[in-house]
Amino acid sequence: MTYGNGYDVPVYGLDNGGFHLLHILAICFIFLSFISAVTVVIFSFKQNGVKSFFTWTKSERLVVYLALCDGCFNISHSLDHFNILLTKDHVRPLALCQFYSFVNLEFIFAQTLMVNVIAINAFLMIYFGKNLDFGRKDWRLLVWGFITPLIVAIVCVATGQFGPTGAYCFFDAVNAKISNMFLTTIAMSLILVANAVLYGLIFCRIQSEAKRLQHSLGASSSASRASHRAARNMILFLLAFFVQWWAATAFGIWLLFQEPPMFLSQMVTTFSNIGGVLNGVTYAIIRRRQIAVKPEDKGTSHQARSTA
Repeated sequence: MTYGNGYDVPVYGLDNGGFHLLHILAICFIFLSFISAVTVVIFSFKQNGVKSFFTWTKSERLVVYLALCDGCFNISHSLDHFNILLTKDHVRPLALCQFYSFVNLEFIFAQTLMVNVIAINAFLMIYFGKNLDFGRKDWRLLVWGFITPLIVAIVCVATGQFGPTGAYCFFDAVNAKISNMFLTTIAMSLILVANAVLYGLIFCRIQSEAKRLQHSLGASSSASRASHRAARNMILFLLAFFVQWWAATAFGIWLLFQEPPMFLSQMVTTFSNIGGVLNGVTYAIIRRRQIAVKPEDKGTSHQARSTA
């Protein structure tokens, strides 16, 4: 059968009984993720009181940025799933589906680019003692993280790449196979592999220096411990990103060769929609580590602390 666009593709799950399970699970996980993202933002500002946002540590600011990405993605994606669940049909009209796709791409890619910057920053800190400059009020990070995917999304809208996938709105299941392959499957695979390699290198270096630092004394040792704490915090973002997007990446790779099985579709529904929860766990661990900082390390320079 020849399809003209994504609207000609059958709605996923209606023919095999997996329709309700797919969308209800997605909505439940999205709800939990959204609540967690909102909670993280509220507690972050509450914990830091009247301090200016851009005087917070990098890890604290990154938690908020990623929570905002998760929250906005959750709102758009929940409406997407609700629409399909209630109508048992693709999202109509096309303009609405394109809008959901636009928002989804913007915040998925924003999160992806930011996490990759986090990985690079942690690597540079541990191996070269350098800390990436995000610019005044993080403008470099924000332009890279939000403006870049915005440009990509605008190009995708202008060239008709967005539409129904069969299960939600993103890249048109018929007309945007090439775009989907390059912008999601291949790009996400490369980023996951790059992050995994950087994580492995960082972990090995931290482990190799752990004993040496335990016996070191003086300010240099405190500064080193501060950098290692910062790297460990940033590793949490990499792990959360991997947990959230491994299934979607595996799904995309499988799709290059044949139709993925139902269980993998359910894995995508589960993991890709729990970003807010994972971000909440990351926030909790970072806060616990900050509270547990040794008294002698609390006097470390502001520059060292700003990386943590």
